[in-house]
Amino acid sequence: MHVVCLDLEGVLVPEIWINVALSTGIDELKLTTRDISDYDVLMKKRLAILEEHNLTLADIQEVISRMDPLKGAMEFMEELRTLTQVVILSDTFEEFAKPLMKKLNWPTIFCNTLVINGSGAITDYTLRQQDGKRKAVEAFRAIGLSVIASGDSYNDITMLKAADAGILFKPPQNVIDEFPGLPVVETHAGLLSEIKTRL
Repeated sequence: MHVVCLDLEGVLVPEIWINVALSTGIDELKLTTRDISDYDVLMKKRLAILEEHNLTLADIQEVISRMDPLKGAMEFMEELRTLTQVVILSDTFEEFAKPLMKKLNWPTIFCNTLVINGSGAITDYTLRQQDGKRKAVEAFRAIGLSVIASGDSYNDITMLKAADAGILFKPPQNVIDEFPGLPVVETHAGLLSEIKTRL
């Protein structure tokens, strides 16, 4: 039996923080795991920027409410879910993901949580576990599942390498250059085709 594990942002939906950057005009928030490989460094930078600009969870959720899945993502998910089990493994947060999961017809997602103070400010974050994407893939394999995984960024690499088959989806050139052993696809149709050959 197979399970497909997918990253969320950059694979199924646009990058949340880039959309927040575009909405607020704060260019520093455009940095993602495509640019900075250390997630803790990236998140601490983001939290400092939010505090500096007095941005709250509600401000970010308002941006997310206007976001839609990437073109082709819904059709990809609908067909994929007729073929096999699908789980989204993401470094985003429950507080961000819910409206996006609704638009994707409620797939299963494992992600992290935010720490919010009484004023609605994001003061910290809580990882489900360190390197959670890789550990989820290893756990699925430990119970006898064959895992196909796809993602686009540095924070997906350990997941892709732990899977029976790992596929990069529209990654930036720096990720392609650093991990030349991973196959690359540029469209949801291409990703579906790659997955089908492995089922």
